[in-house]
Amino acid sequence: MREFGDRTCVAPLERIKLECIIQGPAQSLPEIVRCIWAAEGARGFWKGNLLNLFRMIPFKCISFVCYDMYCDCLLHVPGKSEITNHDRLVGGGISGVAATVVCLPLDTIRTRLIAPGGGALGGVEGCFFHMVRNEGFLSLYKGLAPALISMGPSSAVFYAVYDMLKAFDLSRRRRQSSGGRKELGVLRTLVYGAVSGACAETVTYPLEVLRRQLQLQRSSRLGMASAFVRLIQRDGVGSLFAGLLPSTLQVLPSAALSYLFYELMKSVLKVT
Repeated sequence: MREFGDRTCVAPLERIKLECIIQGPAQSLPEIVRCIWAAEGARGFWKGNLLNLFRMIPFKCISFVCYDMYCDCLLHVPGKSEITNHDRLVGGGISGVAATVVCLPLDTIRTRLIAPGGGALGGVEGCFFHMVRNEGFLSLYKGLAPALISMGPSSAVFYAVYDMLKAFDLSRRRRQSSGGRKELGVLRTLVYGAVSGACAETVTYPLEVLRRQLQLQRSSRLGMASAFVRLIQRDGVGSLFAGLLPSTLQVLPSAALSYLFYELMKSVLKVT
């Protein structure tokens, strides 16, 4: 339920980000907001939100479970007594890749439905059959290459930055007091989660733009490198960061609340 509320609250920022990527740098952020409002009203800012919820819930579950399973397996290796920053980077990357492969088709369908002409595809089911019939089943995985390239380092940074901030904070407080708390507390969890999410988003955002551009292709079959060159030639280098502001604003509360819920469940289940 927390994931539903979280994603629903930031859905307008997600819609604005997608429109920025679709429109490119030709339109400013205020112009894009006005266009959505004029064409679709307030409901337009939540277009595609339901499908995004169905995508993000399994994505988060798979990501967190894979990460914890990887760390748990490492601790059962003879001679392995603690998880290093390198282990966190690898574990985060593996978990992100696994979740992306499973959930990418839903993301591709959502992008098509939001893009111009998406309303004529007949919803999720109509879009699915339209793409499979006219472009082949693998069209659901358009943008998989940049998605995998980005989600590996994105998840790695997401988990590693949070764990490093958490470890540093707890270590500092242990040195300052003999007791030493083993938990961050709500405020620090939210702040560190937001910082880790912002870092991960910024590092890999150009690949997010490239992924969306590939998903929007209908007849052309450009590869990742060709699409990258074409995008730069058409819209300039600035197009690689179209929508970065709403995307970052969206990620901050989402990442913060994800880690708050994550730490809460670990506390309830008594998982270290």
